[in-house]
Amino acid sequence: MVELLKEFADWLAMERGASPNTVASYAGDIAKYVEFLASAGKREAAAVESKDVYGYLSFLSECGMSPASIRREISAIRAFHRFMIGEGHAAKDPTTRVVLPKIWRRVPKALSVPQVERLLAEPDTSDPLELRDKAILEFTYATGMRVSEVIGFRTRDLDFDVATARCMGKGSRERVVPVGSVALRWTEAYMREARPRLAKGGGAETLFLNWRGKRLTRMGYWKILAKYARRAGIKAKVTPHVLRHSFATHLLEGGASLRDVQQMLGHKSIATTQIYTKVDMEYLREVIVEFHPRGRLVEGGSRKAGGGA
Repeated sequence: MVELLKEFADWLAMERGASPNTVASYAGDIAKYVEFLASAGKREAAAVESKDVYGYLSFLSECGMSPASIRREISAIRAFHRFMIGEGHAAKDPTTRVVLPKIWRRVPKALSVPQVERLLAEPDTSDPLELRDKAILEFTYATGMRVSEVIGFRTRDLDFDVATARCMGKGSRERVVPVGSVALRWTEAYMREARPRLAKGGGAETLFLNWRGKRLTRMGYWKILAKYARRAGIKAKVTPHVLRHSFATHLLEGGASLRDVQQMLGHKSIATTQIYTKVDMEYLREVIVEFHPRGRLVEGGSRKAGGGA
């Protein structure tokens, strides 16, 4: 199998169209995998079984590798065995029954309400570009749109009469979201006072334009946000997606249902929306103390004696 590593790298580049970085990463992963198999006496691809793959994954776990990193290793291993079968070096794929390790999804970072308020207050709206910035920040926080949806949003898809915005999300799924009055007011001011100057008489469809009159880029939006976060004294890293996370988190904290937030975010599955739900342990503790018949606590946090050990 060691002799096939070079051939595998060529296959990744030519047959799969993998980038040089991916090729180098996969080749490195498979070199370690092949070395492990050789130490276990498996020197031929046809001899590798599912238990050997699991053995290697267990070894990686014991070495302290995270589940996310192990999943990436599995991707390389699967590609390697598909290559072996496709080139006639093996007849079966030992990774078919391998189950990916579960990854605990982290709760997305969100700004607090006071932090968002400070951020939104920073642009100097007497300046045309900063008026645009004020509008785009208010619009993003009001709608919870993804950065790609915001920078690609078209003027004709904003309905001031019914206060809604229509956008195209992932998988070409269209959704309509309500837009708050504050965001509408600043967006209307931008469209009236600043956008005509930026458009320079052109007929650009996108709502938010850069100083050249072109559509904003992701990097352009990131720089805008970073500038105002810095001005507002926000130490945490603030990205365009953080405003989306803040939108969802603040809605849920205010009492909105998961289904409502799922619809506004454009999530296909409610499981994706559930990562925004955070449990306040102190609140749960108070619920237990107040409502459970044996939930009262004595000083120091120990439970009242109720007999029995």
